[in-house]
Amino acid sequence: VRLFSVIKYESVIHEFDPYFNYRVTKYLSKEGFYNTWNFFDSFTWYPLGRVIGGTMYPGLIFTAGAVWNLLNWMHIPIDVQEVCVFTAPVFAAFCALATFLFMREERGTGAGLVSAAIISVVPSYISRSVAGSFDLEAVAIFALMFVFFLYVKTLNTGSLAWATGLFFGYLYMVAS
Repeated sequence: VRLFSVIKYESVIHEFDPYFNYRVTKYLSKEGFYNTWNFFDSFTWYPLGRVIGGTMYPGLIFTAGAVWNLLNWMHIPIDVQEVCVFTAPVFAAFCALATFLFMREERGTGAGLVSAAIISVVPSYISRSVAGSFDLEAVAIFALMFVFFLYVKTLNTGSLAWATGLFFGYLYMVAS
């Protein structure tokens, strides 16, 4: 369902905000992380413009940029647009996995499977995670569910390793 628009039509970015996020990710792929943080976008909020580093959550942009860099490092030639188009459906699958892990830790494997199945068919989440919908919810909902899992796992085990993972997961969630 999330890939229907790409299968039927073509790989495109939908709406204004996802296209803005795509433009910033494209800039990131050419100029790097530091220059993107200080990038002034004169096309957004015209005529005032917008300082990217001070006015947006960088989690989505940096995630797509990191995936694009990883794929290029592995010698997989892919355009930034394709990474942006498919980020939301891929992270929707990760969200179902994170939900499964969270509920398995909390209530057991059966509850984890039911929860993963339910979150995979929630209409409002499907609308925010279709191919081409490159908006903040694409990675933020996954990050939220993964932080829930890490929090419960840290409480259940009392492990410093899980607490460290929770710290970094929480930083990623806040950035997203």
